Amino acid sequence: MLTEAELVQIYREHTGPLYAFVSRRVGGDRTLAEDIVQDAWLRAVDTWPRRGTPDQPRAWLIRVARNLLVSHFRRQRPTPVDPAELELEADDYRPETRWAAALVSWGLARLRRGQAALLEAFYFDGRSTREIAAELGLSERAVEGRLRRARQNLEKRLRPYISAAAPAAAAAEPAVESVPALELSEGGRNNA
Repeated sequence: MLTEAELVQIYREHTGPLYAFVSRRVGGDRTLAEDIVQDAWLRAVDTWPRRGTPDQPRAWLIRVARNLLVSHFRRQRPTPVDPAELELEADDYRPETRWAAALVSWGLARLRRGQAALLEAFYFDGRSTREIAAELGLSERAVEGRLRRARQNLEKRLRPYISAAAPAAAAAEPAVESVPALELSEGGRNNA
């Protein structure tokens, strides 16, 4: 049986990385990131006492958060963005604005799971083709080919929403800020 003290310890250990994972995928939209993280934890609090704590709580939470993100972005209609914000072919491309991150996440929610996971690892997690290849047990060349096909499929999904006449708010929005680590004191208050 999961005790309250064990749950608090797991929460303290995994909330910061979970929030960072979600925040990167929503372009720094704090309200949405907090909602997704809260929903993931509510599911953990509901599920873990009945089924037991998973061997890898962070992996379980990230999977739940990813599913919540997919569900969220499948229900949304994306805001068009300027083509200059989406240079998907660049090896060092990372979505820099909330609008671009939301559009990429929206597109990823419409791809096959394997392609979406590959693009997430590359774009949002910043992993190199070498790191992805080692994790998947593939050659770098195979990963590059899969990335190319996944990008092509993503671009097809995004094409209707890429417009030089993107909203002025998107152009004026600052780059996504780094995600602060969340640390909680004994009383559960945020010390960050």
